[in-house]
Order: sequence, then structure tokens, then C-alpha cells
Amino acid sequence: MQMPAEAHEWVSFTDEVGDDWMFDLTFMTSAWTCIFGDGCVGVLTGPTPELAQGCCSYGAHLTGDDDRARVETAAARLDAGNWQFIGESVRRGGPFKRNGAESVTRLVGDACIFLNRPGFPGGPGCALHRGAIEHGERPLDWKPDVCWQLPLRLVDSVDENDHTTHTLREWTRRDWGDGGAEFHWWCTDGPEAFIGHQPVYVELRDEIVEMVGIGLYRRLVDHIEIARSSVPLPHPALKKRA
Repeated sequence: MQMPAEAHEWVSFTDEVGDDWMFDLTFMTSAWTCIFGDGCVGVLTGPTPELAQGCCSYGAHLTGDDDRARVETAAARLDAGNWQFIGESVRRGGPFKRNGAESVTRLVGDACIFLNRPGFPGGPGCALHRGAIEHGERPLDWKPDVCWQLPLRLVDSVDENDHTTHTLREWTRRDWGDGGAEFHWWCTDGPEAFIGHQPVYVELRDEIVEMVGIGLYRRLVDHIEIARSSVPLPHPALKKRA
């Protein structure tokens, strides 16, 4: 029987409290890698590689008070040498604004206030990411949750018996809501970003551990590298190369 073009392979584990965890093996074993500044055409309605905005065009929605406090602490460690719009942040009363019950990063012109633009000394990219590297720290400890987690998405669901299932999978276009349908391009949709030199579960080890814990990560690795006997199912995006 021919496998459907959009098919993904999954594996599940049960943790010590009885919750189920499902992992998208097709994505975890794929060669996806971030191609910001190296072929990424952005998430606007047309290709804009010259803007070097990646997925930063619309700012970041903070997941809660802890997320905001962590980013505020990180932003206080930035200076004019690694943050192009530090002056704009001061002038506007900080890098965040309220959107209903949510905090979101402000926009400067057409993108996130933390995004350094082409022409900035040191090149374009996230000021928080750059600041973390300059301080010898992990970018995921400085950036908003949504920013360091992409392209991973952890979804928790509770059934009618109060049983919880946690699903770690790729961040799809639909996860952006209605606006995602307007993107000219999304990095897990097409083959352009599947050019990494190591699989996602290795490339994004720190991010996965942060999201699921070291114990479940090790079980995932053991399954992929030791227990698994089948040939990896190619990611559907790779089939679009033809």
C-alpha cells in the first residue's frame, strides 16, 4: 500500500505520572534547519529575502508573566552595540505592549523591535539571540518562548477522563491561525529548509530537553538510535522538490 504523501510517523511514551507523550518522528529525524539569512524568504505575503526578517515580521506574543520577566531581564543586558532599537525601546516605555490580556513585543516599522535590520553593524538578526551568544549563554534563555521553540510546538490535551496527552511536533502554518494562510512561504512546508547536517532531535537538543525534560528526551533518542527498526519516513516537504 502506498503511503499518503502527507503521512508522518509517531512514537509515544508514558511518563512516571501516567501522562502520554507523542513525538513526531518524521520531523525529529528530518534534516530541517533554520535558514535565516541563508535562503529564508520570510512570512509576508510575498518573498522578501532582502528584508532578512524571517518569522519576526509580526512580533512575539509572550506566553505569560514569567516569559515577559525573563525577556525583560535579558533586554536590560543589551546595549547599542547589539540592539539597533534600544533607543526606540526607551522612548516608547519598553519593548512590550498589551494586546488584550497578552503582552507582545512592539513593532518598529514593519517588524519586531528586537530585530536588527540589514545595515546594522554585525548584520541583521535577533538582538536577544546575539546578546546571549556574546555573553556565552543560550539564546533560548533570553528569547520569548515562541521564538526559541519554533519550529517545535508542544500541544497539551486533556480528555474526558482527565488524562493528559502531550504532543511534540513541528510548528505548521495552521498554528499561526488565520494569518498563516496568507504566508507566501513557511519553513516546514517546503524543501528549502531541509538541508541540515544533523537530524532535528540532535540539532534542537537543548530546545527539546527544555520542553519535555531530559528523561523523555533520552527515551526518544534511544528509540531512534537503538530500538527503532524501520526506515525513516521522509518528510512530506521533501516530496515537493520534484
